[in-house]
Amino acid sequence: MASDGGRLFCVSGAGCRCGRLELWGLCLPLGCQAGSRRPLTLPGQGMLLFRMATLGMLLGILMASCFTFCLSHQNSEFALTNPEKSSTEERERKETTAEEELDPRVLEVFHPTHEWQALRPGQTVPAGSHVRLNLQTGEREVKLQDEDKFRNNLKGLKKGKRLDINGNTYTSQDLKSALAKFKEGAEMESSKEDKARQAKVKRLFRPIEELKKDFEELNVVIETDMQIMVRLINKFNSSSSSLEEKIAALFDLEYYVHQMDNAQDLLSFGGLQVVINGLNSTEPLVKEYAAFVLGAAFSSNPKVQVEAIEGGALQKLLVILATEQPLTAKKKVLFALCSLLRHFPYAQQQFLKLGGLHVLRSLVQEKGMEVLAVRVVTLLYDLVTEKMFAEEEAELTQETSPEKLQQYRQVHLLPGLREQGWCEITAHLLALPEHDAREKVLQTLVALLATCRDRYCQDPQLSRTLVSLQAEYQALAALELQDGEDEGYFRELLGSINSLLKELR
Repeated sequence: MASDGGRLFCVSGAGCRCGRLELWGLCLPLGCQAGSRRPLTLPGQGMLLFRMATLGMLLGILMASCFTFCLSHQNSEFALTNPEKSSTEERERKETTAEEELDPRVLEVFHPTHEWQALRPGQTVPAGSHVRLNLQTGEREVKLQDEDKFRNNLKGLKKGKRLDINGNTYTSQDLKSALAKFKEGAEMESSKEDKARQAKVKRLFRPIEELKKDFEELNVVIETDMQIMVRLINKFNSSSSSLEEKIAALFDLEYYVHQMDNAQDLLSFGGLQVVINGLNSTEPLVKEYAAFVLGAAFSSNPKVQVEAIEGGALQKLLVILATEQPLTAKKKVLFALCSLLRHFPYAQQQFLKLGGLHVLRSLVQEKGMEVLAVRVVTLLYDLVTEKMFAEEEAELTQETSPEKLQQYRQVHLLPGLREQGWCEITAHLLALPEHDAREKVLQTLVALLATCRDRYCQDPQLSRTLVSLQAEYQALAALELQDGEDEGYFRELLGSINSLLKELR
């Protein structure tokens, strides 16, 4: 069957038998002659069937195409899609693709060394390698870590192996166990060596309970400092005590009153006044050791100094210095006087009122008292400089009327020294042979220079002494310089002499 210009021809030998029409695999009944090629005229009913068959075939093909399209997208609803499900599937597909790209079977493994090497794209490096980005070339570079040994130790620790620390091996479990016992305060079980050591300690030392029992049997009582001082004062003040016992009590008491608290405790039970009254004793030794105790108690202890002034200690000390007493007793009494006067302007006022400068001048001029003369000069130097420093400190702090400064201003020491002739007395002490004594006299002369300048200039003996000492110390300073001492002791003395000579010219 063939078509030509809208006409149908029946061709013999086609797929349909003669008398039938083959259309899209269907055979329609028609009449024809075998082997003939002539146009066939379809009847009206046949033409209608032919058109219906054509439309049915087209509709079937369209439905089959739509059904195939829907199955390919795996969607039960032909016109709608799920955006979330689609994005999740897309992300999973990309991750799968990335994993396939990073598959170690596909990537090339790079083996780093201890030198920096460039890392090409697609290469992998072992774990723990040192990777950096070279900012100059823009390439990634890799090398081995420098602390390979430390890293290997850490890896070994993670695997439960022992970590070597300073030659000692401990597992992590050992360290945790020891730390737990330390926090809990648990004691390690005693080993045989510990038990042996404990037994040895027990053999060498006795428990405190046994010692207390032994002390009780021996009638030995552990006393506080306060109790000891009370006992010593009672022993000294007892009329039944011998001279030796009184001296021993004072000697022991001096050891305790060096402490400021103990010296103040001495006031609480009246012990200080008992010792002050001891200065009235007819025994020189009692006076000496009583003054020794008072000097120790007075030192830098204002509370005790005030009580001593009120108790009449200053008058008693001056009386001993003004009367004939052994040198050892006067040394201790002068020590107590110095401790009472230093840093106590009220006591210095009372000292001047009681004629203290006259007492000290008589003491210095007494034959055989050269040692005390140097101590007296030192005391005067301390009192002069102490007042000067107090006034300078008040000027720096701009305090116009502090109580202590007002007390110092009421101490007219320098005029008293000039009136009592201490300018000449101090200048004559420069002839002492000891270098230490000369040093102290020189510094006192300099301190009194503003007050005694005219007296110094009028004293020819002072000028001759200074010139003589200048030549002597020049030689001694030269010897020091030869020995490599640029700032030696004699050089300092020479500088003081030169300064004083320059002031007096």
